[in-house]
Amino acid sequence: MAEIGFYHLTRTSVDQALPALLGRTLEAGRRAVLRCGDAQRVKAMDEALWRSTDPLWLPHGSAAMGHGALQPIWLTAGEDVPNGATYLFLIDGVNCPDAAAFERVFDLFDGGDPEAVEAARQRWTIAREAGHTLVYWRQQAKGWSRGGR
Repeated sequence: MAEIGFYHLTRTSVDQALPALLGRTLEAGRRAVLRCGDAQRVKAMDEALWRSTDPLWLPHGSAAMGHGALQPIWLTAGEDVPNGATYLFLIDGVNCPDAAAFERVFDLFDGGDPEAVEAARQRWTIAREAGHTLVYWRQQAKGWSRGGR
């Protein structure tokens, strides 16, 4: 079973929060897949990661660029994992039917959107019933605070 972290964004957008989390993933020697809601969002996240200044360099790719096996971070609107990633990042309320295939799953959601919060609660319930280890993280003025399991 995977450890699934629910990341409740309260002060920044996904585009602003993801670079630091992805940077730590690469520092830990892991590969990641970022699953987006649709192809337009993949393109927007690609642009956002190239513009990142902290960390300055986030090597990544998508189907538009190819060479999936070589990409440390793979961006997709599907369920493909061509880079052998063990970390999965979910945005846009994307569901994860294959969470057990990953070591860690990061589910980021907008705390200012009541529908996104409710959808995250539903995903939490499904993941708990499936037997995954759950962790709740809430964005603070600086960093994150860990909540109950």
